[in-house]
Amino acid sequence: MPSAGLERVSFWFDSLDAVPEPEAAAELPAQVDVAIVGGGFTGLWTAYYLKCLEPSLDIAVLEAVTLGFGASGRNGGWCMGMAAGVDDLLEDPVERDAGVRLTRSMMKTVDEVARVCQAENIDCHYAKGGTLSVAYAPFAAPRLQRQVEGFAACGLDDYCEWLPAEESRRRINCARNHGAMYTPHCAAIHPARLVRGLGEAVRRRGVRVFESTPVVDVGGKRVTTARRTLAADAVIRATEGYTDSLASHKRRLLPLYSLMIATEPLSQAVWDEIGLKQRETFDDHRRITIYGQRTADGRLAFGGREGYLFGSKRKSFVTADETRFDSLEASLRQMFPVLEGHAITHRWGGLMGVPTSWRPSVAFDRAAGFGTAGGYVGEGVGASNLAGRIMADLMLGRDSDITHLPWVDDASERWPYEPLRWLGASAMAFLGNQADRVELTQGRRSKFWGSLFAGLTRHIL
Repeated sequence: MPSAGLERVSFWFDSLDAVPEPEAAAELPAQVDVAIVGGGFTGLWTAYYLKCLEPSLDIAVLEAVTLGFGASGRNGGWCMGMAAGVDDLLEDPVERDAGVRLTRSMMKTVDEVARVCQAENIDCHYAKGGTLSVAYAPFAAPRLQRQVEGFAACGLDDYCEWLPAEESRRRINCARNHGAMYTPHCAAIHPARLVRGLGEAVRRRGVRVFESTPVVDVGGKRVTTARRTLAADAVIRATEGYTDSLASHKRRLLPLYSLMIATEPLSQAVWDEIGLKQRETFDDHRRITIYGQRTADGRLAFGGREGYLFGSKRKSFVTADETRFDSLEASLRQMFPVLEGHAITHRWGGLMGVPTSWRPSVAFDRAAGFGTAGGYVGEGVGASNLAGRIMADLMLGRDSDITHLPWVDDASERWPYEPLRWLGASAMAFLGNQADRVELTQGRRSKFWGSLFAGLTRHIL
């Protein structure tokens, strides 16, 4: 694939010093110690920590296109100190201690990513400005305040705080701002610079990377490609939203799309109006998630969860002329009216992987020589680092604190056959959008649509 096509991956790819050219498919060895399928964050973090702990290992990373081509090079650039599913653990008295330990591990992960970037000279535009979750309506503020109180009741009072409306508006001057939950445990990054830098770091340590090498299936200490089969003492599946492309792993993870846009570089006067002086990331806590960050070159990158294509269909690129981007742009301009007249220069999309449990998991079966990690539900930049460290410890038989976290061996059931998963995903998107529309346009709680959405999500989750 020529590099001219890869600039369509995302703004992040297009803004690299040079748009990468995928390496030509190289001849695979007959056998390696460890074969990792997937050249995104999970696969590369796993390879990195394995090499740090056991430099003698012969490790191969197999990537269908080029490092970071999937979600790792297309996401919102949030390195979060939180992960999907943690709230459920904290709300369950039986699981609360496990939830606290996982939260503390994720908080430390944000700094661990910074440490590795410093050690490996990876300039990923890291800025630990935290996250602002804005209450978009007066009735949303008490809900966020209860979340802050809930963290404090679990002994996590250092995780987040409540900012009254006046203070919140000083931090982020958006159209609807009735206060915000703020956590310092999040960093804005340039994800493509991080994943490409991580790829260079593992190569320096002797990891063999095979780009342009699509994998057909994995299992039985074998990795099957279109050209040949590679044997390995251990095989790790790190394919996230592309897992359905593996013959024996259908319906393991649901590929859901997120869309993103980025503005032209904005003037200092515009940023003085918007805020985000510490490059805080932000969302407004609506049901169909939106998220954004101030990039290092002064753009506003803004995204939203989109949906699912029938039959788990996967696209290499989401074309910029898709009409769904128009509603995302409208949401951005409604949130920040000061952007009127400022151009949107980039539109892109990508896949995230969603398990039936809606929370990540890490597993390694020593007898079978097979491991899996992923299922981040769109929150994988930081979580993949923790997953990679867990996987490395599990594979090397290290009994560490993180190998006892609730992600370990937390396997999910497969998703149902079509048309059930399409109907479920479509219903969630429709009901969530309807409830958000009522609340954003009418300024009142959506009892009807909101209740239907809550009921459906409780049934699905």
